[in-house]
Formats: sequence, C-alpha cells, structure tokens
Amino acid sequence: MNRSRALYGLLVLLALPWVSLLVAWRSLRDRHYASGWSARFGRGPALDGTAGCLWVHAVSVGEVQAAAALVTALRAQFPALPLAITSATPAGRERARALAGRGIDVRYAPYDLRVCVRGSLRRLRPRVLVIMETELWPNLLGECARAGVPVIIASARLSERSLRRLRCVPDLLQPALRTAVFVAAQSAADAQRFATLGVPSARVAVCGNIKFDRTPDAPLRAAGAALRARFAPARLLWVAGSTHDTEEQAALAAHRVLRGAAHTASGAEALLVLAPRHRPRFDAVAELLAGSGLEWRRYSAAAGASAEQCQRIAVLLLDTLGDLESFYAAADLAFVGGSLVPVGGHNLLEPAALGVPSITGPNHSAAVQVARELSASGATRIVNSAQELNAALLALTSDPAALRRMSQSALAVVEANRGALQRLLALIRERLA
Repeated sequence: MNRSRALYGLLVLLALPWVSLLVAWRSLRDRHYASGWSARFGRGPALDGTAGCLWVHAVSVGEVQAAAALVTALRAQFPALPLAITSATPAGRERARALAGRGIDVRYAPYDLRVCVRGSLRRLRPRVLVIMETELWPNLLGECARAGVPVIIASARLSERSLRRLRCVPDLLQPALRTAVFVAAQSAADAQRFATLGVPSARVAVCGNIKFDRTPDAPLRAAGAALRARFAPARLLWVAGSTHDTEEQAALAAHRVLRGAAHTASGAEALLVLAPRHRPRFDAVAELLAGSGLEWRRYSAAAGASAEQCQRIAVLLLDTLGDLESFYAAADLAFVGGSLVPVGGHNLLEPAALGVPSITGPNHSAAVQVARELSASGATRIVNSAQELNAALLALTSDPAALRRMSQSALAVVEANRGALQRLLALIRERLA
C-alpha cells in the first residue's frame, strides 16, 4: 500500500471516534442512525449462497432513486444472483428498503477503512460492485482491486474542481483506477476527466444518465391522482421539493404572492407542498410554518383530516420520506431545491419524467447536463433569486398554455435521452461473463 493511502487511512481512523459520537448524538433524536450501524464496520450477516452477489452502492436518497431502474433490471436479468444495496445515510437506506422489496439485502456501506471494507467483502462476496455517480473511496476501490472485484461507476460524473483536487494526490486512487474500475460516464466531458484521472481509455465509455430511464409506473401515477383528488381537486398545486434552509422561506414568500394574485384564477386557493430535503429539518420548517399565519398541516398528521379540511390547507409540510415523487405526480408545477443555495441542485428529472414543468435556481453542479438540456428545451425555468422565483411562479401559473408547452418539452427531453440503462447492463454482463 502506498504512502498516500496509508496517510488517508490514518486520517479516517482518527476521525472515526468523532463520527461515532456524532452518530450517537443524532441517534438520540432519530433511531435510524443507530439501527444497523455494525455494517459500517464491515460486520452484519453474511449473504446466503455461494455464487456471490451483485452489489449496488448508492450514497443517499438521490442516488438510490437513480438506481431504482437498475435494481429492477438486475433482478430480472440475474434472478439467481443475490442483490445487495448499500447507502451511507439513514434516509438513503430507508428509501432503498422501500424500493427494493423482498429478497434484496439493504445495509449501510462500510467506513472507508481497509478492515471495514474487507469485512464487507467477506460478507457480501460481490461478483461486481456498481457505484452510482461519483463515490470514489480509495480503500473501497483498492480492496476491490486486491480481491479481484470489478467496479463499475454508473452514470459517472466528475467535475473539473474534483479532478483538480484528486490529481494533487495521484497515487491515492490511480492504482485501483488502472486495474479495477470501469466507467460508464454521463457525458463525453466526464469520460475525458476520468481518463485524465487515470482510468484506461479502453475502460471508459459514454453511457449517459440512467435517471432518464426510470419510467413512472401506474401505481405512482395513481398515487398522484389520489393526492390531487384529496388535497387540490379544483385548485393549483405546486411542490417545492428537496429544499434547504432559505429555500423554504423563498417558497413561502412566493406562495404568499401567488395567493394574493388576483389575475391567477386559482391563486387564492393554491396549495404549496413543502418538502425539506433532510429529515432533521422537518421540525425547524414546522416552526417556520407555525409563524407564517397560513393554514398548514404536516402530511404525517393529515390522515384523519376531512376532505373539507384538506382543501383548506394552504401549505402541506411533507414530513415523510418516499412520498415526494407522488406529490410531483399530483402537481401542476414544481420548484426543485438545492439550487438557490450552493448545494449543487437536486433531481430535475423526477418532475420532468412525469411531464411536470419546473422552476429551479442557478446551482446545478451535481447535474449540469440535465439542467442545461431541460432549460434549453424550455422544460424548466432557471431563476437566480427569491424575487425571480416570485415572478416566474406568477407568470407560469397565469399561463396554462406555457405550462403545457413546458410539460411536452420535459417529456421529449426524457425520451430523447433514454438508453443509458441498457448500455450499463451490457457492461455488467461483460464483467460477469
């Protein structure tokens, strides 16, 4: 093992007690942080069978959602091989469990220490590891190379900034990248960056983004229709999804303007579904709503509400996990968060695949190409401030024809970019042959 990996491993080891204390503190408020945590140390039950498994790693909720179509296809094409999904966050693990169904092992990913990774490899015995998007962990890749486990980076993306940072320590990743890693890049630019980082060009292919291949199914559309009938049968419904601090305030301000707009036919009765990105912020957003003067309710507490009560709600706080996409299916319009703040933006393709027009901020480093294509087609409108969000919301909700054009453009962009999943499956079949 080289010096860079040895130093990196020491730093991870020194950080581990602090990470453990943080997890212990968070678990006092949220039991999901502690449940199943032994897997982070490479422990937990071994998978049954001797044939090995297919291992899919998706770091958090967004990547788990992106992996959903892949997981479905893997179960269909390789029914004899066990399937394991790992995630790094409680929300990601919960979402993976909801999507995976029976017969799939879902657990936390190991800490990036050699002993932890080796423990996971012994228990999972993977035939191939598929990592979603951009998780380049030195010891995970290095130990897979040592064990002869091929690694495929799916929907791989790498920014110029990340490339510059990783090239400062070339021997940290390059030995594994040269011997064990195959890259299914989102774009030609991403492919070139991975090649520059050290992945042999023969093992880098432009496969596209498999998020385009996730097709909303009939149950999802039915769930959206049911939510629409319950909360907004005759009024505008818009969703502010995956929001961060200050974005909830911006959405609320825009909603006030919308409800006060006389020229918007359904503005006075409009419903905002506010969906914070992270569970720990639900209570803070609830406090914000309590002081808003608007009639609001938590979605988790709306089960017993009458139809009349549901239709009086001005703001619905979506404080459950796994329901955001159903509300997108019910919506007339969506604002996708993580974009008015320097987070990198969240998944614009979730509303787009449902034909839902969207508004988003300017920060999209996590999915530059997706934002560019949707914006260029007119499927999404990019705003640079809370004030611009106000203006865009008013303009679009008062122009049904514009919303229809945006909807058609969104569906066209999604359809034109399908096919990444089949190209990725071909790479996986080659590694299993």
